[in-house]
Amino acid sequence: MNPTENHTTLKTTTEPLIVIVMGVSGCGKTTVARLIATELENNNLSAHFKDGDELHPQSNLQKMASGNALNDKDRQPWLVDVARYAQDKASEYGICVIACSALKREYRETLNTAGRVVYVFLHGSHELISARMDQRTGHFMPHSLLDSQFAALDDPRSEPMVLTVSVEPTPKIVAANAVILLDQHQYLPH
Repeated sequence: MNPTENHTTLKTTTEPLIVIVMGVSGCGKTTVARLIATELENNNLSAHFKDGDELHPQSNLQKMASGNALNDKDRQPWLVDVARYAQDKASEYGICVIACSALKREYRETLNTAGRVVYVFLHGSHELISARMDQRTGHFMPHSLLDSQFAALDDPRSEPMVLTVSVEPTPKIVAANAVILLDQHQYLPH
């Protein structure tokens, strides 16, 4: 499957860029975001990577680990922290690549307050992502919450500044496809 996109193309700018790698739990956000940042660095672009889950307060992590989905009240302060962090690091490095589920449109509206934000939506079927979750170990998000993740997802593909990339290939190819799209649509500095 080829990478696809629905977005508004912007002319290249020197304004700091925030790339939010989004999608449901188990789609590979952290791995792909890290690989995107590495690939940008390999192309002589200064990029900072962060797993947005690292910014969750301990109470959120404990709630999810116990099998309970977060509600909007739980998420809002975390989203504000993610936006603030991304804005600071994008200003410092030029590009901040951050993994964050960003499931609901209202969550993305909070994240958009950080500045020039582009979303890389990692899209995959429930079956594929479920199978991958079955194989991972040591993650705080239990497989039992995958259905709630899909239920909460407001499909972002009709929104501006969203690039959609299939998670069917290997993470390295997914990340490469994302970087190709970021470059083709002139989001990256040249």
